[in-house]
Amino acid sequence: MNHYKKHFLLDPDITFLNFGSFGACPKPVFEVYQKIQMSLEREPVRFIVHDGIQALEAARKELSKYVNCHSDDLVFVTNPSYGINTIAKSFPLNKGDEILSTSLEYGAMDRTWEYYCNRAGASYVKQEIALPIKDKKTFLEQFWSGYTNKTKAIFISHITSATGLILPVEDICVEAKRLGLITIVDGAHVPAQIPLDITALNADVYVAACHKWMMAPKGSSFLYVKKEQQHWVDPLLISWGYRSDTPSHSSFLDYHQTNGTRDFSAFLTVPEAISFMREHNWWQVASDCRDMAIKNATRFCELLNSEPICPLTPEFLAQLYSIPIQTSDPMGLHQRLFHEYKIEIPVAVQNGRTFLRYSIQAFNTPSDLDRLEQAILELKKQGNLL
Repeated sequence: MNHYKKHFLLDPDITFLNFGSFGACPKPVFEVYQKIQMSLEREPVRFIVHDGIQALEAARKELSKYVNCHSDDLVFVTNPSYGINTIAKSFPLNKGDEILSTSLEYGAMDRTWEYYCNRAGASYVKQEIALPIKDKKTFLEQFWSGYTNKTKAIFISHITSATGLILPVEDICVEAKRLGLITIVDGAHVPAQIPLDITALNADVYVAACHKWMMAPKGSSFLYVKKEQQHWVDPLLISWGYRSDTPSHSSFLDYHQTNGTRDFSAFLTVPEAISFMREHNWWQVASDCRDMAIKNATRFCELLNSEPICPLTPEFLAQLYSIPIQTSDPMGLHQRLFHEYKIEIPVAVQNGRTFLRYSIQAFNTPSDLDRLEQAILELKKQGNLL
């Protein structure tokens, strides 16, 4: 996959094993981004009130086809946190209600739900999920053991951040519907890493990033809300879309797409990102990356005296893999790997456990993981790791 390096602007002196955090733009996508921004600056009024709005609608329709949902049920947002905050702030919580989640969620989202649950006198239930995960059946049993008659909604990651695990959200959405619960899915890492069919998934709310594995510029994500649930979703920012003088056919779009003056150029590059992936047969690329990620998992677990956190299969893993690691200084380890070995890789702490998470993207090669292995071996010899 070495030939894909020419398509990216990443520093060639850095071994980049952290695509999962923010993604990176291919050159053709970034060039389109710059052209769009130039158009904005050349005629900002025309762009913001007319040409850009038309392009925004076209980009939204292209994205909706990619994730398979109706284009009127999807709006662009700057990041998944913005989308989840929109939902959490609007969600009709009463005193004593519970939001059922897992112990594997992204920290910023935990804080978001805790904040709004505390305000309402509700509870955010982080159901403990034991690691390693044994199988899907065991995971579902553990998760649903947190359900009570006070549970009002499910909040769950499709792919977790710190641990890089694919969770069985399809099964959870089915059971949640049977129980009459609202389903809210954090799919930040999903689009372009694994196939996403929002209509088939049948979640009530789905939030995801376009600037991660889809490789659009930073600040490009989306919020999907099923039509029958849109009535309770308020915008975080009230602007011209509320009681619009020129209302569209959808108040959901009016309320959430018009958020005051902002540079929405990143949103408009999404069709180019999709075109780039189509041109390069990206699902085959993703499959090759997943194979590399899984193939090397045992190697690094043995190197770090760790047990795999899940079965090493595509059911639970895609292009991310997290290795449990013992270190008294996670941040220091991250800094040493970057400054001394020129390796960009996150060292995450969750629930008292530390994980070294590598991401495999098109430009990564086995030699990148060899460099990581060599760095770990040297740090172990120095007594600075375990």
